Amino acid sequence: MTSKGAGTAFSRKNYRLSTEPEKSKVTGMGLIHMLCRFSWKHSSAVLLNPAQLSLRVFSATLVSDQVAEGRLGPSTVVLDHTSGFEGLLLVDDDLLGVIGHSNFGSIRATTCVYKGKWIYEVLISSQGLMQIGWCTLNCKFNQEEGVGDTPDSYAYDGNRVRKWNVTTTNYGKEGKLVEKDTSMWQLQGEPTVLITLAHIFNYFSPLLCKVYLVEDVLMTFLLSILERGGAVEAHPLIQQLLDLMWLLMEEYEVHECLKQLLMSLLRAYRFSPIIPDLGLQIHYLRLTIAVLKHEKSRKYLLSNVLFDVLRSVVFFYIKSPLRVEEAGLQELIPTTWWPNRFTKEGKENKEVKEESAEERLRRRAYERGCQRLKKRIEVVEGLQVQILKLLLNNKDRGGGEASRYIFLNKFRKFLQENSSNRGNLTVLCPPEYMVCFLHRLIAALRFFWDGHKAKSPATVSSEEAYVPPQLFYNGKVDYFDLQRLGGLLSHLKKTLKDDLAAKANVVIDPAELQAVTMDDLDEDEESATSAAQRPSAALAIGGALARPGWLSSPTLGRANRFLSTAAVSLMNPRRPLGALEKIKVRTLSVEQRTEEDIEGSHGNEGLLLGKPPEEPDQPITENSLLEVLDGIIMMYNLSVHQQLGKMVGVSDDVNEYAMALKDTEEKISRCPKRRRDIHEELLKSQKVFSEKLNHLSRRLAWINVTIYSKEKMQDIYWLLRVCIRTIEHGDRTGSLFAFMPEFYLSVAMNSYSALKNYFSPVNSMEELPGYEETLMRLAAILAKHFADSRIVGTDIRDSLMQALASYVCYPHSLRAVERIPEEQRISMMKNLLAPYEQRPWAQTNWILVRLWRGCGFGYRYTRLPHLLKTKPEDASLPSLQKPCPSTLLQRHMADLLSSDRDLAPSFLNSVLNQLNWAFSEFIGMIQEIQQAAERLERNFVDSRQLKVCATCFDLSVSLLRVLEMTVTLAPEIFLDWNRPSSELLLRRLAQLLNQVLNRVTAERNLFDRVVNLRLPGLESVDHYPILVAVTGILVRLLVDTDAQGVERATAVLLADPCFQLRSIQYLLGHAEPSALAAAAPATEKRHFSLHTYTDYISTEELVKVDKMLNHLSEESKQAAATTLPTSEEDLCPICYAHPISAIFRPCSHKSCKACINQHLMNNKDCFFCKATITGVDDFTKPASS
Repeated sequence: MTSKGAGTAFSRKNYRLSTEPEKSKVTGMGLIHMLCRFSWKHSSAVLLNPAQLSLRVFSATLVSDQVAEGRLGPSTVVLDHTSGFEGLLLVDDDLLGVIGHSNFGSIRATTCVYKGKWIYEVLISSQGLMQIGWCTLNCKFNQEEGVGDTPDSYAYDGNRVRKWNVTTTNYGKEGKLVEKDTSMWQLQGEPTVLITLAHIFNYFSPLLCKVYLVEDVLMTFLLSILERGGAVEAHPLIQQLLDLMWLLMEEYEVHECLKQLLMSLLRAYRFSPIIPDLGLQIHYLRLTIAVLKHEKSRKYLLSNVLFDVLRSVVFFYIKSPLRVEEAGLQELIPTTWWPNRFTKEGKENKEVKEESAEERLRRRAYERGCQRLKKRIEVVEGLQVQILKLLLNNKDRGGGEASRYIFLNKFRKFLQENSSNRGNLTVLCPPEYMVCFLHRLIAALRFFWDGHKAKSPATVSSEEAYVPPQLFYNGKVDYFDLQRLGGLLSHLKKTLKDDLAAKANVVIDPAELQAVTMDDLDEDEESATSAAQRPSAALAIGGALARPGWLSSPTLGRANRFLSTAAVSLMNPRRPLGALEKIKVRTLSVEQRTEEDIEGSHGNEGLLLGKPPEEPDQPITENSLLEVLDGIIMMYNLSVHQQLGKMVGVSDDVNEYAMALKDTEEKISRCPKRRRDIHEELLKSQKVFSEKLNHLSRRLAWINVTIYSKEKMQDIYWLLRVCIRTIEHGDRTGSLFAFMPEFYLSVAMNSYSALKNYFSPVNSMEELPGYEETLMRLAAILAKHFADSRIVGTDIRDSLMQALASYVCYPHSLRAVERIPEEQRISMMKNLLAPYEQRPWAQTNWILVRLWRGCGFGYRYTRLPHLLKTKPEDASLPSLQKPCPSTLLQRHMADLLSSDRDLAPSFLNSVLNQLNWAFSEFIGMIQEIQQAAERLERNFVDSRQLKVCATCFDLSVSLLRVLEMTVTLAPEIFLDWNRPSSELLLRRLAQLLNQVLNRVTAERNLFDRVVNLRLPGLESVDHYPILVAVTGILVRLLVDTDAQGVERATAVLLADPCFQLRSIQYLLGHAEPSALAAAAPATEKRHFSLHTYTDYISTEELVKVDKMLNHLSEESKQAAATTLPTSEEDLCPICYAHPISAIFRPCSHKSCKACINQHLMNNKDCFFCKATITGVDDFTKPASS
């Protein structure tokens, strides 16, 4: 040994030298045997310097009394104090301890080895430069050269971390081989074993970088260790091997070896076949856990491999078997079963039929098989959660940043890649992987969340988890280019900077705002130099003056790449902020963030910086877990919801084949015995359907366990509740709510839709805890925010409107809407009754129609009468649900229309305008369709045109139903002529009703011809829906009101020049005599009549129609007898239906009051000269004229 330093000797220890049969008793010998068979042919030498260096050689004796092959010397090894040493050395009496007092002293041992495997052990009890190793007898030492300095010797210097053989190279790592223990320095583990392994690893490290050796040798060896069973912790040898690799291999070699090992594990896990017990997948996951349990390896893999090189999400995916036989599902689920939930028409069968004994046995056997499969899959899922628990560990701070904070940065980049590269399939993570990753991440997150709750009882439990609103505007979490509720982030910072200062003590630096002006947004490029020189500081103050209210909507359409250009700069204060205190701050990217920037410390709130006053003081949980939760919600929005909907297709296939099998069995039972050929074909079909159902039912069992199980449903439900609480907390911040990303609202709506549509009937949402309260809170969010001025994105506003429209279609969710506070209900109805112009009105109108459906004239149907024999594409569509009207919300609507004299005219004027437009568009399109159908050449009508035509028809019907609802709930709007606009609204309504009736009821008209064509796409176009809607309005005006109202409505209807009594007679099948004579040859043709729809129209309603017809017949005769002829020059030049009764100021042009009043509701210019009308006076023709 060669050394420089000083120290003290300590007491003697006796060690034994093991032979080959007992190598397992020596730490690391098993590993040596695996790596190589290397023979040492040197005798040991120890060299010391004179500077008070002390060491002790352990007394080593042979285990066996026999002479061992490859060894020369006494059985007990001691120091050779008679020859072969240099320098001044003091040797102990037992020849086991030595102290050097010269510059470079050297000493040998008394034994030589030349064959086999041998080790020696020494205990170093001083510090300084030392060399220890092997040498031959030919080595000559002096005061300048010791072991390792000659060609015939090899040594290791632990102080300088180098190996010596004349020349020297780096070897090992400082602080690993030598360790301070109290007042002494010693080698870790078994010193000589480590030195030996260092030499072995020197040769084998390059091989451990080769992928084929790692996969075939190293991974196989590690798997063999775990094959003994037990927990991963019961096999410390893997951890010891990784310690040795980091200790004895170069860093780049360890990095490459670990990368290849994880890649091999991922390939093996991904492509290994599915066997019944999932043993292969479990084996590879256990080894992955064992590797990731090693702290240094885990941090390296997290930083450089798991998200950068590998698609590590594969580890959390349980692939679905392509073939049932491959996974052994036939053994796990020997008996198959499938529910018969739908009738032939595709409707859900609500009738509960008793199961036969055979069906009950099959179902129970199938459920037992599913439970067996579930238990096996739960083992794999548990291992996957263990992997994430390792990655989310925040206690392993030894040697740098904890694993959780490395994971957070990588996870955020992973989300950014999947949100930014929506069209690049090579970059995107497959949705099926994301679904499994989401569930495992939720399990791991809730584990740590509840663990923190147990340590800090004052924090919030995972059941009450939410994301605080300050994460959305304090710039600590990167949301990339994702849209905010209020529009562009740069715009929000400028328009809401005063609100940020007043509520969150955040002030945006004016220089930073100036950098993102609209002029800058128009530039294509920006130099890196100017960007680097741009000031990025910001100020945070307390007690700043607040700017009142919500500001103007942002200008959309600018490039999204500038969303984060002017990021909100927030400080990391070390103490509470004082009034008007200015502190310099820094803006950090994801890569620059540290644990302190996330968790905070010493007054720095980390991610929670900028808490608004509306937020409670109660701590939530660790800040890093909040960011993980935010990422989970974003991940669900990216692709998880889409995949959940996609996998429902297997259940639909089962239903299709079940109906086909049932239909085939019915045909077999009805088949005549004499038709054996048909009987045989039916039996073949039955066999095919049965085999397919057996396959699909087993595959469905796999999908139900991995995707639609009760535990997965609870995860999605928990996510829904998190989003609801987050939205509620954000809403309390007022204008700062605009900073919330849109995907929070999207996830709240989509997760509810998934729970309602995708997880049933396997699991019922009604069984979830707090189900009723959750429905009500979600209903309150939809009711409030569908017309929220803080939300400017058209897509998210449309989504909110559609979600509310779907919500009111189902009884349980409609009752939830009725349970929200009365103030919110009235506000919702007021927003629904806002004018239809300048907003998407179709969904609003649909909501009102759904609230009315079931109360209108002949409006109790689920599907139109003429479509009952056809099968719907999807029986679960909201439009196909049974009517469930809300009398409570109808009452709110009636109160609003009656009490607000400005609301009713504006709302009804917009409804009438849209009805006029929709029906006119419909008539125009059916004219084009009819012309195309009559051409001799073969013409195909564009399917899109047919769809638009049907949509215009449906809109016309729904608008008529809203008018029926309004007339029924608040008839005084039309009939109380003390209101300034009542007469005008009634005249416009009568005009439109007459136009619809005339177009639809005329004999051999265009509408009849197109309906009779029965073109695909125009299935909903028929007489019944539009005529019963018009009839409902007329009956309410002419029958179900007081005498004065009937008189006014009758007078207005008959005064309209378009009124034709035969249109009313058509409703009851009364055709004109001339029409009957012309149609005599075609006796097969059936005329429309409300009497034929007795299943949909009650007797009472038909009596009212008869009464209305008799009334109009009498009144029209009297009106015809008393009407005086009017000269053409006295008629209104606009409508030619009414006499001139109004004169305009200042231009003095004239028209009837109806025309000018209707015109002034939308335009202030004169019909004729375009002058601005300042007033309208009554006009009476002079008597002399």
